Amino acid sequence: MGPHPAVAAIRLAVRRVLHDVLTDLTDRPADRRTPDGTPPLVLVACSGGADSMALASALAFEAPKLGIRAGGITVDHGLQPGSDLRAAEVITRMTALRLDPVESVAVRVGRDGGPEAAARDARYSALDEAADRLGAAAVLLGHTRDDQAETVLLGLARGSGIRSLSGMAEVSGGPGRTKRYRRPFLQIDRQTARKACMVQSLPVWDDPHNIDPAYTRSRLRHEGLPALEKALGKGVVEALARTAQLSRDDADALDAWAADAETGVRDADGRLECAKLYALPPAVRRRVLRRAVVAAGSPAGSLFARHIEEVDRLITGWRGQGAINLPGRVEAQRQGGRLVIRQG
Repeated sequence: MGPHPAVAAIRLAVRRVLHDVLTDLTDRPADRRTPDGTPPLVLVACSGGADSMALASALAFEAPKLGIRAGGITVDHGLQPGSDLRAAEVITRMTALRLDPVESVAVRVGRDGGPEAAARDARYSALDEAADRLGAAAVLLGHTRDDQAETVLLGLARGSGIRSLSGMAEVSGGPGRTKRYRRPFLQIDRQTARKACMVQSLPVWDDPHNIDPAYTRSRLRHEGLPALEKALGKGVVEALARTAQLSRDDADALDAWAADAETGVRDADGRLECAKLYALPPAVRRRVLRRAVVAAGSPAGSLFARHIEEVDRLITGWRGQGAINLPGRVEAQRQGGRLVIRQG
């Protein structure tokens, strides 16, 4: 008798991702083994919740069959009393799954972009540091199809454009690693992950922030999406996930166009020329501007469409306006037909 359907689904999703990791390492033979000759390491980012515990259990089951070492990282954000004890419990649970190495990393959460964005930035920074230090080939994240639907709706509410509507990528990068982060569960619903934990008797921790109405995503999860399903019928989550994939294809094409166009709108000193920017299609021009603002030091997660629209008006609606202040203490200013973007 085979495993429960929920367990089988999550294991299959993880198996496919691990095969992809090995395929990518085949293209980079030097990365296939660590300097001491051990097999490649894949980490799971585990909060102790149902999604990440289901992911951790599937990684622990599948990795040894493919000659991959499986480890785990939990991030202690320090935002709740007893968070260090919760992190210690997650370490115990990952150890019981025979993940090795397992680590808890404490972070200090700032304020830039609001509490949710600041916590996310701190978390990814910690995961990047751990992955670099441990020489991990990949880090698995437990985002589900439900998380994807919420991300699309949040992007729509912010008016952040097609890139926000594309949600989370199945594969994304870290510093110098274009394929560090893998999200095996983007086609799996949250209930399947919880069911997999239940039938395997895996203890899970339900983060109180996930039901706290002070957080936008929590309100969307418990009020917004149920209201949409009541008004529009079942299938809203699946439709939003499909929208994410279609939007991502379009956004990737426009991003590639912008990357190619950027070199043609700079002068010999590398400064952006306003007249050449004006000649670009708006969707391409705004992407060029966003790339330049991020390159100057503005955090991508804190940079919204309204910020880029303000910078764009320096090109399309020039009336002698002064410098524009952007997240990350970045400043954009038009000077002598050139757009100057720099950190103040």
